[in-house]
Amino acid sequence: MAKDAALAGGKLASAPTSTLDGCVDFSYTGGPAPDPARMKAEADVEAKAKELNKKADEAQANPDAKPGSSAADSAKAAEKDAADAKLYADAAMASADLATKREERDKAFAAAGGASFGKDGLRELAAPSDAKTAEGIGAGSSLNELKTAYDAKGMKAGDNGRFQVPVDGKPDWVYEFTVNGDKVGSVSMVSPKSKCA
Repeated sequence: MAKDAALAGGKLASAPTSTLDGCVDFSYTGGPAPDPARMKAEADVEAKAKELNKKADEAQANPDAKPGSSAADSAKAAEKDAADAKLYADAAMASADLATKREERDKAFAAAGGASFGKDGLRELAAPSDAKTAEGIGAGSSLNELKTAYDAKGMKAGDNGRFQVPVDGKPDWVYEFTVNGDKVGSVSMVSPKSKCA
């Protein structure tokens, strides 16, 4: 489904709640409004991570200076090594900060429900908290109920730690369930092959 068509239907808010990683997330009408401060923080962290990782990649592509025959050459090589090490550490920290922002976005999205669009169109539908699958599973269902409903249908833990099972009649789509303790926390339909940017 194309983003414009989905927005025209009136079930989604008209302004996105996140644009992190090139995905454009919308809450359902009446759901959380966009938070400009949070969105700016996401954009800033993403830009910083991209910039530092690009610089780190460039530094890695340039061979290390070899210690020379003089003390000055050796000092220059040591300075470059130290600067590169700091750059790599800064890039790693920026990547960790970006991962934190992604996790915060994903939790907020799953809790509120909505639609997320990537470069190829719809990539995820997060169910509102009161929605249930055809098998009766929704937020608050027990882990045992989830397993009873979906183990025989091939449910498995995904790479992201969430339970996934193919959606009947929707090739390339899976239900994705977060579990907190022994309860389902959220339900989404996800197209795992769809990418943000």
